Amino acid sequence: MSNKEKAKAYFSDGFNCSQSVLAVFASRYNLDPELALRIATGFGGGIGSQGETCGVVSGAVMVIGLEHGKTKADDKTAKAKTYKLVQEFSRRFSHQLGSTRCKELLGCDLSTEEGYKTAKEKGLFKSVCPVLIEQGIDILEEILKEKK
Repeated sequence: MSNKEKAKAYFSDGFNCSQSVLAVFASRYNLDPELALRIATGFGGGIGSQGETCGVVSGAVMVIGLEHGKTKADDKTAKAKTYKLVQEFSRRFSHQLGSTRCKELLGCDLSTEEGYKTAKEKGLFKSVCPVLIEQGIDILEEILKEKK
């Protein structure tokens, strides 16, 4: 099963976009999948259901950090590389999907009761979010391969 399929399975089981992305890559970094799910919980729905940064983007940022992030306070090279890759991911995601903001991607504001109800009624969590997960993982995997 591909990472995209695994992530979509997590999502269809009730985990949010951010959890679905991070959990798929957790074992690659010896991160317990359950811990990954906990860490990523608050990033769903555009960070705590505020409609801001898409959970797919947040999950990818965490994976990029796991891959390239600095572990020493004075490691400016790792920090710069991580920031560059996060910017590249965001650029590609926005270019392909139109935005990195949840409320713009879904066309409604999850931070309001009305917006969340609209998203549910229109089936956006079943029609839009799985596409975002698939395309986001494609972009993330490309970046991880390119920037070894």
